Amino acid sequence: MAVNGVQKWATPLEQRLQRADDKLSARRKRLLLSILENAEDTYYLSSRKMARRYGVDAATIVRTIQVLGYQQYAEFTSDLRSYFVTRITPYRQMKSATRERRTIEGHVQQSLDMERENLDALRAAVPPQRAVELARRLDKAQQIVVVGVDLAYSLAWFLAYGLAWLGARADAPVGSTGNLHHRIRALGSHDVLIAISFGRCLRDSVEAARTAKERGAWTFGFTDASDSPIARVCSDHWIVSVTNPSFNGSYVAPLAALDALLVAFAHVRSKRSLNRLREIDQQEAAAGRWYAPSAKEDGN
Repeated sequence: MAVNGVQKWATPLEQRLQRADDKLSARRKRLLLSILENAEDTYYLSSRKMARRYGVDAATIVRTIQVLGYQQYAEFTSDLRSYFVTRITPYRQMKSATRERRTIEGHVQQSLDMERENLDALRAAVPPQRAVELARRLDKAQQIVVVGVDLAYSLAWFLAYGLAWLGARADAPVGSTGNLHHRIRALGSHDVLIAISFGRCLRDSVEAARTAKERGAWTFGFTDASDSPIARVCSDHWIVSVTNPSFNGSYVAPLAALDALLVAFAHVRSKRSLNRLREIDQQEAAAGRWYAPSAKEDGN
């Protein structure tokens, strides 16, 4: 969808590029497009190094970004980095990582360090009170649908399973696009839809949130940018980083966020939660679900 000729879901840098299209010479357009196409190698460069890479002088780089409306080179590189994070693919992420002069152990350590940074960012962005507020909202819902597609379905299933354990009417639809949207069309004003998607966001997740909102349901998103499609569509959202230095998004911080929400939901009505968990304990004990060694194994 375009508004005044600008794609609605474009990144800030792409929006500036679209608005300035008729002001850019063919040479400057080629320069900017090359910078974007190689964002994994350019977002951290100084203006001098950027100029050297493209065989121009630093003044040309500065004048080109000024046409886009940037007053400072740092503003441009900030938006370029956001573009890189939003548009990156597993291939480009891995390609960028392999160019770094690290040992395999170094890559592992960097990954663990980044997980810690993601958790620290979550703690700063989502204070406990926000988890309690969201839990109270979910407690009032008649039904809760959690949407996640592809790998994010693991998060959707985890949250829906935990909420159902605690007595909520929650589910995470799986299957075709048609099955997902059939489930969403059953929502109304007393229901909640939670959408989980990161980066550019998957179309099915965004459309599910949009449809639920149009039908009067309250919508909430777990995403990694305040201007992501999920953040823009949903009534409210949490920003949760999935940044990882190799090829795959990290779900350490999202899982921590979901755990925090489940803790809050359990204690919003602790009596109900205790009754529900007691029932589950009794059922599982009667069903003999847990492994017990045989007498022969005990003897060994």
